[in-house]
Amino acid sequence: MPANSEFAIYVRGLRKSYNGFEAVKGIDFEVRPGEVFGLLGPNGAGKTTTVEILEGLRPRSAGEVMVLGLDPDQQKKQLKDRIGACLQATNLPDKITVREALDFFGSLYSRKADVNSLLKRLQLEEKRDAGYATLSGGQKQRLALALALINDPQMLFLDEPTTGLDPQVRLEIRDLIEELRADQRTILMTTHYIEEAERLCDRVAIIDAGQIIAIGTPRDLQERSANQSSIEIKLVQPLPDAALPQWAEAGRTIVSDDRRSIIVYSARPARTLVEMVKWIDASGYELDDIRLSRPTLEDVFIELTGKKLRD
Repeated sequence: MPANSEFAIYVRGLRKSYNGFEAVKGIDFEVRPGEVFGLLGPNGAGKTTTVEILEGLRPRSAGEVMVLGLDPDQQKKQLKDRIGACLQATNLPDKITVREALDFFGSLYSRKADVNSLLKRLQLEEKRDAGYATLSGGQKQRLALALALINDPQMLFLDEPTTGLDPQVRLEIRDLIEELRADQRTILMTTHYIEEAERLCDRVAIIDAGQIIAIGTPRDLQERSANQSSIEIKLVQPLPDAALPQWAEAGRTIVSDDRRSIIVYSARPARTLVEMVKWIDASGYELDDIRLSRPTLEDVFIELTGKKLRD
């Protein structure tokens, strides 16, 4: 096993109990430097408890945890100087201005990012002198991200960073996270949006009832799913009533009533698709359209947990 110093986050046997209730039940995972790592799970799964332990906000009951080579329980001050955190909700005094908030938070750290650059990057330049109470929901969340970046952190913790925002603002926040990813910052995020995890995360861990039940890249988890991919082929002319061949790796096959559409379910869709196209060409049929649909991360999540992500 690689030394834990090679990882930005190293967790082994992490447990957390509250008055006899075990919220986190001995989980193991690592996050590599520069990686965007997602924790997915329904409400009450143990995500927020895990993140708070990693941030040094909550003590663990058992296990080994290292973040940037530091123990969050024993070296809280050193760790907090090197990380940034954006919570689900950030509340500031109504009258504090955007600039004042950034200056105040910046004074709490040993190093401080350039405030003007942050204001520009987070599209808050025109709001630098605006009171917190006058900001829109999206502007408040952009300010929360600016505060998380004020100390130029090596690692960011983003807990549901786009929850409750309108679709346009969610896209803006996601674009910003992709920029941070390009900067090679290590990011651990939780989210209730499956498409967000698919787009942003290098790897994800699915956590349910305090245990990690699957971990890997979104594509790996999709390919491990028992749900098979579907291939839909549409033809210009209808097929004759003759039986269709058995293509490699193909399972259930459905032919539309007008016999111009074939849907085939396959565990290895690329191989099946090649054989289907060869058969169509050899048979002299004219191809109109092809559609390949793989199991989504949402499908995998429901398959593994029996729940939807927002449950």
